[in-house]
Parts: sequence; structure tokens; C-alpha cells
Amino acid sequence: MSRPNTVSVEILEKEYQVACPPDEETALTQAARYLDQHMRDIRSTGKVMGLERVAIMAALNISHELLALKSGDNPIETSEEQERLSSLNSQLDEVLYQLRQLEIN
Repeated sequence: MSRPNTVSVEILEKEYQVACPPDEETALTQAARYLDQHMRDIRSTGKVMGLERVAIMAALNISHELLALKSGDNPIETSEEQERLSSLNSQLDEVLYQLRQLEIN
């Protein structure tokens, strides 16, 4: 019995071993880098605390991009739209931060 091919990827300074067919290693590595960058961007705002929340926010952002692409809409067409998305993300981050503060108190 042969061992499955595993690829090591790093996301937010943590290493993960992922089973992957050899012909998909490059795509997996690119996906991990893309996720890592999204999570770093979210974490850098300082408003979203905890790895799980950062991961959920990144997943929501990436899911939004995917659904927009599937529907034929370009999720980021102009810098104006990028700014709008960034503003919405900041507002969402702020709400999550305030909710976390309420949970602490």
C-alpha cells in the first residue's frame, strides 16, 4: 500500500500537512499562500481576535470572491470597488471587535 502524497503548507506561522495528488501540489501551495495573505491582512487590522475568527473572515471574503466570479461579476474591478470592499471589511471588523468586547465584559 502506498503512502498518500502530502504537502507541507504554512499559514500564519503554523505548518499543516495536507494530502494532495502530485499533479495538484502547485495549486495547493498557491491556495495556501492566498489564504495566508488574506488571514494576515485581516489580522493586521488588529480588530479581529483569535485564529478561528480570522479564518472565518478570510473564508467569507474568499467565498464572496468565488461566488462573484461564478456569477460572472468581477469582484474587484476598480480601485473604487476595492476601497468599498475594504471599507465594508473595516466596518465588519469593528462590529466583531465591539461584540468581543461585550463578551469580555
